[in-house]
Amino acid sequence: MTFWDERYGSVEWAFGTEPNDFLRESAAAIPPGPVLCIGDGEGRNGVFLASLGHEVTSVDLSAVGLGKARVLAAERGVALHTVQADLAGFDVGVGCWVGIVSIFCHLPGALRDDLFPRLVAGLAPGGVVLVESYTPAQIGRGTGGPQDVDLLETPGELARRFAALACEHVWEGERLVVEGAFHSGTASVVQYVGRRVAEASA
Repeated sequence: MTFWDERYGSVEWAFGTEPNDFLRESAAAIPPGPVLCIGDGEGRNGVFLASLGHEVTSVDLSAVGLGKARVLAAERGVALHTVQADLAGFDVGVGCWVGIVSIFCHLPGALRDDLFPRLVAGLAPGGVVLVESYTPAQIGRGTGGPQDVDLLETPGELARRFAALACEHVWEGERLVVEGAFHSGTASVVQYVGRRVAEASA
């Protein structure tokens, strides 16, 4: 927690105040309703989704980051529910989210093994999981992201972990990421959108 509290401790926003490009482009895939943003830090993505009319819960380990998220939400005139929690113990719930968003939320592989099935279970029928992450090819680039391969993701891994969902988009490649001081430059990323297929009516 100390690392992220220190990173978010500046008066500046570490990753800017504008939403992630992929989220902006893909937000229309999320149905109206409650959305969970994991690892939402200073709230730029949660605030954006709230501005679209979603009921957003932003979860992060850092109280400092979430404090800035509330400031940003107030500045933008939107409601944002914030929860300080370790995702290892966070209760995602069952069938309660129309969208679950993970933008550059890099977690250890063992935690993803535990968390991702809970994310799938947390989706309401028709709900989507939306992910953008750095890939192992990002190591050494110096343009952002962790340098530990265990924290990075691949299309194959996402397809496997979200096998219960209908994949609507998966892409791996290089793109320019300009998000504050810590995500700046050409980066190797993976993007994924998967939807929980709505149950047939009786």
